Amino acid sequence: MTKSIFINLPVTDVARSAAFYAAIGFEPDARFSGDGAAALRWSDTITIMLASHDRYADLTPKRIIDAREASGALFALGLDSRAAVDAISEAAVAAGGRELHGAEDHGFMYARAFEDPDGHGFGPMWLDAGAFDAAMARPAGAA
Repeated sequence: MTKSIFINLPVTDVARSAAFYAAIGFEPDARFSGDGAAALRWSDTITIMLASHDRYADLTPKRIIDAREASGALFALGLDSRAAVDAISEAAVAAGGRELHGAEDHGFMYARAFEDPDGHGFGPMWLDAGAFDAAMARPAGAA
């Protein structure tokens, strides 16, 4: 099996959350969806697993936090362009998410942030790796 990651998120309404993630570009994966859960793929190796609180409680004995009030994780989403960062952020708000901050443009990096309907935080970003490396190689205070 290729290295991959399945991110499990507790949600209050699986159908609403699945619709949200589909609206921002995730693809439903029926193989891992069913009673109280839905899987949506970001790429061939990254899948978001949405689980009702009852289903999520089967995975851990820990208390499930309300991500609208406490942060347990933030997820950065690498994208191909500034336009893609804007598009996913705008789609997230249109689908019931909440924008956490508008565009932050550092020249070599462009980012925004949003929450899903349950408060899980995402930071879509575009990075020009060559410009980043050049900026980091300059001595402090050099222009």
